[in-house]
Amino acid sequence: MNETAAQFAAADRPLTALLDGVPAAAWSSVSPCEGWTAADVVGHLIDTQRDFLGTHGVDAGPAPEVAADPAAAWRVHAARVAEALADDSVPAREFDGFFGRTTVGAAFLQFYVWDMLGHRWDVARAVGADPALTDGELDRMEAGADSFGPALYMDGICRPAVEVPEDADRATRVLARLGRAA
Repeated sequence: MNETAAQFAAADRPLTALLDGVPAAAWSSVSPCEGWTAADVVGHLIDTQRDFLGTHGVDAGPAPEVAADPAAAWRVHAARVAEALADDSVPAREFDGFFGRTTVGAAFLQFYVWDMLGHRWDVARAVGADPALTDGELDRMEAGADSFGPALYMDGICRPAVEVPEDADRATRVLARLGRAA
C-alpha cells in the first residue's frame, strides 16, 4: 500500500467509527463550523475530496446521498477514495499547486487527510462524542498547519486562532490554532 492510501486509511478508520456511532437525530446538531450541521461537515469532506480528485482525473462515481444517511455516504465515498488512492499512478500525478509543483498524493495528504482530522473533531463536538485524537494525529495537525504558513487563515481553510489559557492541554492548544474553541 502506498503512503497516501495508508495515511488515508489511518485517518478514515476513527472517522468512520465516529460517524457510525452518531444517532440519526444528532446529524442536525450545530457544528463548530459556522452555519454547518454535523451532516454538513460530512458533506463538505465528501465534496472537497471528490472535487480535488475529479480535477486530477479520478472518477469517484456518483455522489453519495449525504442527507439520507451521512455515515453511509461517507463509507461509500471512503471506499471509492481508498480504491483510487491504491492505484499508485494516482498519488504520483504531478501538477502545479498553490505552493508550487506537487503530486496528487502530497496535496491529498497535506490538506484532505489533514482536513479529516479537524473535521472529525467538529463532528464529535457537534454530537457530544469524543474525537479521540491521538498524539500522532495532533502532530499531523500541527505539521499541516505549519505547512500552510499564513495561508492557514485564508478564507475557506481556518478561522483565526483563538486564545487559550497557558495551562491548556495539547489538543486544546492545537485546535485553538485552527480557530476552534475546545
